[in-house]
Amino acid sequence: MSWSDLAMNGRILIVDDAMENIQILHHTLRDEHDVLFALNGEKALQIAHNQLPDLILLDAVMPGMDGYEVCTALRASAAVRDIPVIFVTALTHPEDETRALEAGAVDFISKPFNSAVVRARVRTQLTIKRQADAMRELTLTDVLTGVANRRSFNEAMDNEWRRCARAEQLLAVIMIDIDHFKNYNDAYGHQAGDRCLQQVASAMKHCAGRPPDLLARYGGEEFIILLPAVGADGAEVVARRILDEVRGLALPHSASSVSDQVTVSMGVAAVLPNDDNDPDALIRTADALLYRAKETGRNRYCISGGN
Repeated sequence: MSWSDLAMNGRILIVDDAMENIQILHHTLRDEHDVLFALNGEKALQIAHNQLPDLILLDAVMPGMDGYEVCTALRASAAVRDIPVIFVTALTHPEDETRALEAGAVDFISKPFNSAVVRARVRTQLTIKRQADAMRELTLTDVLTGVANRRSFNEAMDNEWRRCARAEQLLAVIMIDIDHFKNYNDAYGHQAGDRCLQQVASAMKHCAGRPPDLLARYGGEEFIILLPAVGADGAEVVARRILDEVRGLALPHSASSVSDQVTVSMGVAAVLPNDDNDPDALIRTADALLYRAKETGRNRYCISGGN
């Protein structure tokens, strides 16, 4: 089985201060899964954030940061809180199992463990996680266009605002509106309108392709792009790309007063997140700039904010 096949079957992080225990678990799981390991809690948290494993097998008793502290730290971080944790430990008292579950573990395996039991429980938890991930994806995706929905954007904005504030990095948003879209629906029908939304969304996805960038449908014919660690200059580059990509679609729009093709207007704003501002203010600024772009002719962007 290739490495890519193992990764698709699930990436497992084994955390134990005893290398012999890691070797046994690695031998048990290596044929079906991509296996990582850490010998202490601090390293485990670092790997969890960098590699985002699908499941963590965690020893309870370790020097320094023990398993309960590791599990609590995982649950406190939005980036890794949904990774399921199975405690694998020599502790056998009911209160130990209760403590593990209260810390956020999904299962508890006692040492010495049976390899078949470990494989079965790992498969079970990975199946549950895949189902949960699929359901979450549905709740965070706009059904029509396939891009993120407003709920997904709001979650990402909250997370990136805090991260950029800590790192003292700029954050930009672009509000986008398809020009005279009501007229388009009236002229071509709602099914054509849906196809238009899909094509415009697909074109814009190519314009902000870094992993942290997020394109979301904000409502109706309105979209928004989140650009972490980007100032006004970088956001302007994205806005220009969007104008070019939408123009390249060459979608007819006979009911537009701007052009005989579908166009978009945009408001571009950037800010350095801190205690003196907030995400809502940044969005309001971008929205006001979008309104200005519409008032001054459409098929353009208006911009302000830090560089």
